[in-house]
Amino acid sequence: MTTQDDRYDIVVLGGGNAALCAAITAAEDGAKVLILEAAPKSYRGGNSRHTRNFRCMHEAPMSVLVESYGEEEYLADLLRVTGGRTDEGLARMVIRQSQECLPWMEAHGVRFQPSLSGTLSLARTNAFFMGGGKSLVNAYYRTAEALGVEVLYDAPVRHVALEGQRVTRVEYEHAGKLHTLRPRAVVVASGGFQANIDWLTEAWGPPARNFLIRGTPYNRGTVLKDLLDQGVTSVGDPTQCHAVAIDGRAPKYDGGIVTRLDCVPFSIVVNKNGERFYDEGEDVWPKRYAIWGRLVAAQPDQVGYAIIDSRALPLFMPSVFPPIEAATLDELARKMELPEEKLLATVAAFNAACGDTSSFHPTELDGVATTGLTPPKTNWARPIAEPPFYGYSLRTGVTFTYLGLKVDETARCSTETGRIENLWAAGETMAGSILGQGYLAGYGMTIGTVFGRIAGREAARHVR
Repeated sequence: MTTQDDRYDIVVLGGGNAALCAAITAAEDGAKVLILEAAPKSYRGGNSRHTRNFRCMHEAPMSVLVESYGEEEYLADLLRVTGGRTDEGLARMVIRQSQECLPWMEAHGVRFQPSLSGTLSLARTNAFFMGGGKSLVNAYYRTAEALGVEVLYDAPVRHVALEGQRVTRVEYEHAGKLHTLRPRAVVVASGGFQANIDWLTEAWGPPARNFLIRGTPYNRGTVLKDLLDQGVTSVGDPTQCHAVAIDGRAPKYDGGIVTRLDCVPFSIVVNKNGERFYDEGEDVWPKRYAIWGRLVAAQPDQVGYAIIDSRALPLFMPSVFPPIEAATLDELARKMELPEEKLLATVAAFNAACGDTSSFHPTELDGVATTGLTPPKTNWARPIAEPPFYGYSLRTGVTFTYLGLKVDETARCSTETGRIENLWAAGETMAGSILGQGYLAGYGMTIGTVFGRIAGREAARHVR
């Protein structure tokens, strides 16, 4: 049975940060807004539930942020992690507008706290959400509902009909029925396709079946694929994604940020053969943590193992799962099912390559490096010699994919014949318009907030 409802000016597809920013902005501009969230209420918020912070430009201390973080430094940090594969115009726009977003977020219920300690020393660049991403999501839902935004949970969208350069209807399921809406404008904020393992496997090949999905299992790319199949312009490489090294004991889906491991800079990381394969001390962790998912993905069976000693254990934020502990390295190798002789040889070679460690500093690039070792460790290279010894298994944890909808500075989508009259996109589903590869901590929430507000404002302007 099919029902039809034409009450809404704007329908927002998705229920995370970008969707909520769009819905709130549009409602404040007088539009009648409906959010269609595929997840049940207990799972609402998409990947935003698992976020912790927002990267923000500021010329002087602002809210919980200290000192300053200017446009050029912010952009340089971004270009460094993306290797230059960035749309600089859109990136600069996001960076500049981040400064006005933080007070907007506070005015709409989000509360911040100073940055956490440990390897994520981001007091100058990133504002942390008090209560984490769930708190942010809940605050936005309260704000949206107070503005009259209606939310429908368990409502996956099956089709967004594009006729010519205009969206004419949205079809979704709810309570066992197929429903049709004919809104005057649509905002797509339904994330990437990372929870669709078959699609990931098309892009990556069989190794993708060993990946873990850090975020919501509801980001399956249904709306994205539907729109791409109708000729909406795409952007991004399907093999590029935000992928980090997470605890190998994490669940297949939705393990969230607590499964991330921050021990890598103070460890050596080996593959299942007991061999190191990359410089663990290349840079501070917030600028390097997002490359380790891909590095582990390139190893046999897509697994890695971080090895530390007792001196390293207090230097990073603990994982939700405790490390494997052993009194000796050979015992640790046996417990982790690693080749014992090879691991001992790898640690011995590493220890022998370590030099003067008197300048060791856990929160700065200290230049305490190995000598004559391949691959080198260029910072925090201290011998693994003080028992007990600890190990973590590592797996590739995908947060979101970069293949998405190409947008312009107004968040508008297009086809090869021009802009679509009434379709905008925000958040992870269009992040590939800015991120070609790599990731900078907190930047995803910045993209979502900036483009969510733009999409909401432009959609509301269209329907007036």
